[in-house]
Amino acid sequence: MSDSQRWTSRDDEADDEDEDEEVDETGYKSAKDAVLFAIDVSPSMLRAPPASNSKKADTDSPTSAALKCAYALMQQRIISNPNDMMGILLFGTEKSKFHGEEQTSRGGLTYPHCYLLADLDVPAAEDVKALRSLVEDEEESQSVLIPSKEPVSMANLLFCANQIFTTKAPNFASRRLFIVTDNDDPHKQDKALRSAATIRAKDLYDLGVIIELFPISQAGHQFDRESFYGDIIYGSSPTDPDAPTATAAAAKASSTGDGISLLNSLLSSINSKSVARRALFSNLPLEVGPGLKISVKGYIIFKRQEPARSCYIWLGGEKPQIAKGITTQMAEDTARPVEKVEIKKAYKFGGEQISFTAEEISRIRYFGDPTIRICGFKPLSLLPVWASLKQSTFIYPSEEDFVGSTRVFSALHQKLLKDEKMAVAWYIARKNAAPVIAAIIPGAEKVGENEEQVMPPGMWLVPLPFADDIRQNPELSLVRAPDSLTDSMRKVVQQLQLPKAQYDPMKYPNPALQWHYRILQTLALNEEMPLKPEDKTVPKYKQIDKRVGEYAIDWGQELETQFSLWQKEHGTATKRAAPSDASSAVKKPKTAAESSKHDVDDSKMRELYNANNVNKLTVPILKGWLTSKDLPSGGNKSVLVERIEGYFENK
Repeated sequence: MSDSQRWTSRDDEADDEDEDEEVDETGYKSAKDAVLFAIDVSPSMLRAPPASNSKKADTDSPTSAALKCAYALMQQRIISNPNDMMGILLFGTEKSKFHGEEQTSRGGLTYPHCYLLADLDVPAAEDVKALRSLVEDEEESQSVLIPSKEPVSMANLLFCANQIFTTKAPNFASRRLFIVTDNDDPHKQDKALRSAATIRAKDLYDLGVIIELFPISQAGHQFDRESFYGDIIYGSSPTDPDAPTATAAAAKASSTGDGISLLNSLLSSINSKSVARRALFSNLPLEVGPGLKISVKGYIIFKRQEPARSCYIWLGGEKPQIAKGITTQMAEDTARPVEKVEIKKAYKFGGEQISFTAEEISRIRYFGDPTIRICGFKPLSLLPVWASLKQSTFIYPSEEDFVGSTRVFSALHQKLLKDEKMAVAWYIARKNAAPVIAAIIPGAEKVGENEEQVMPPGMWLVPLPFADDIRQNPELSLVRAPDSLTDSMRKVVQQLQLPKAQYDPMKYPNPALQWHYRILQTLALNEEMPLKPEDKTVPKYKQIDKRVGEYAIDWGQELETQFSLWQKEHGTATKRAAPSDASSAVKKPKTAAESSKHDVDDSKMRELYNANNVNKLTVPILKGWLTSKDLPSGGNKSVLVERIEGYFENK
C-alpha cells in the first residue's frame, strides 16, 4: 500500500463512516479537556511531616505534594493529550497575580490572595520546565508559597476560576476544577461568605464546569465534606447529569512520617479523575419487555492506551509545519483521477464483481434502529470465559427520554445480582451498525481500602460470538497429570498468590508506552537520557526463589519421576541422540510416489473451485499447483487462493 493510501485524512475517514460497524469512538477520544488545579497555600498545608528513618517516610508537605501531582499530570498530558489545557491557581497566598496583574500594579486587586501560577493553556515544554523548577528549587518555592495573614474568600476563588474558564476555554466539551485543601470549613462564622460561595459554585455548574474535591485529612482531624463543600460540590456532571459519580477519599497527611506517602495517595486520587468522563452513546433505548422501554448511556471504562499518533512535518519554511495528506483514487488502466461520484462499492462473488450504490448498501446494512432489546434470561454460570470477544461497555440509566428509567434499571440490576442471572439481548449500537447478540451482566459496587468508590453499580454489555466466529479446537491427546504432581504444584501456586488474589492494573504501567513517553519528554525538556525503562512487570526473581524455590525443585523431581513411569507404561523411549556419522544425517530424498501423494490434479482443483473450497487446501499444495501452471507462487494463503480462482475465472 502506498503512502498516499496509508496516510488518510479525517475527511476520508468520515466518508467511510457507513462501513464502520463498530461504535464510533471518534468523539469520545477527540473531545478536548481543560483542568485547572486550585491548591490551598495555608500554614497547615505547608507544614512538612516530621523526620523519620523509614524508607517509606513522607517528606512532602500537602501543598508540595499537590504541586508534584500537577507536575506529573502535566508531563503525561503534554504528550498523551496534546490538545488538552491545564492550569494551576494557588489560593491563600500573600502575593496575588492574575493574567499579568501583579500586586504592585495597582492598589485594589480583582482577586486578592489568588496567584495564577500557570495560566490555563495547552502545556508547552517551557511550562513543564517552570513548574519543575518550582517543585525542585526550594528558594523559588519559598518566594511564592507564602501564606496570607487574611483568609481567602472562596467565592472570590470560584469567581476567579470562572473568569479563567470563560476566557481561556469557552468552547471545551470538558472543563474541570480540582480543589486540593485540608480546610473543610473555610467560612465557619460568616454565613454571607458561605452563601456567596454557593452562588459562585452554581455559576460554574451552569457554565458546564465540574468541581472535583481532593480533601486532605490532618492528624487528629478527619475532613468533613458536608461542613462546607456539601453545598459547593455537585454530585453529577452538568454536561452528563446521569453519569455515575465517584467520590475521592480524603488523603491523610502523615503525623509520624511513616506509612503511605501523601504524594502517592494524591496521585492515585487525581489519576482516577484525570480522564474526563464521556458517554460513548447516549439515550439508547433498552427494551425490557413489550411496551416497557427505558433509556441508558454507555461508557468506556477500560481503553487500551497507545502512543500519540505521529505526524509528518515540513521543514522547508521558517518554522516546521504539519503536512496534511490527501488521498486520490485513480483508474488502473488510464491512471486518470476518479471522482468519488464515479465510484461504486463492489463485492466479489462467483468470479463476478457485484456493485452497489451507497443507498443500496445502507438498505442492506439496516437491521433496525439503534436499540438494546432483552430476549430472555439465563444463569450467569452458562457464560463461558472465551465468549467475551470484544470490549465490554458499562451502561447506566438516563432520565432524558424516559422518566423512571433509573428506578426500572435499579430493579433489574438488583434482581439479576440476587439471582445470579444475565440477560441476553439484541443490540444495535448505532445507525448502520451490524446487530450483535450481547449478554447484560450486573456489576456490584466496588469500594477501595478507604471506602472510596472504585466502581459504581451498573451493568455491563458484553458482545457474544456468533456461530461464524467460533473455530474448532485442534484435536489433541490429553495426558492427565497424576495427583502427586498436582499436589506438589499446588504448594507453588499458593505461595505465588497476588495480594488479595486480585490483579490490580494500577500497579503495572505499560512499560513500552511509558518508555516512549519518557524518551519524548527527555528530548523535549533537554533532560538526561535514561539508561533503561522502568518495567514493573518484570518478575521479582529473588522473592520468587525465596518463596517457592524448594517447592519448585521438588515439583521438578516429581515430574521426572512421573514422566519416567509414564514412558515405561506407554512403551515410549527417550529421544535418541543424533548419529555421529555425518552422512547418515543427510535426509533421504522423497520418491516420486511420496512427493505426489499430496498433489491435486486439474480436475480435483476444478471441483474445489466450483464448490468454493480452494481455501481448505494447505499452502504447500496451493504453491505446488501454481508452480505446475507456471504461475507466481509467492504471497500468503489468501493471495494464493485468489490467484487460483482468477485462473479458473479467466479460463
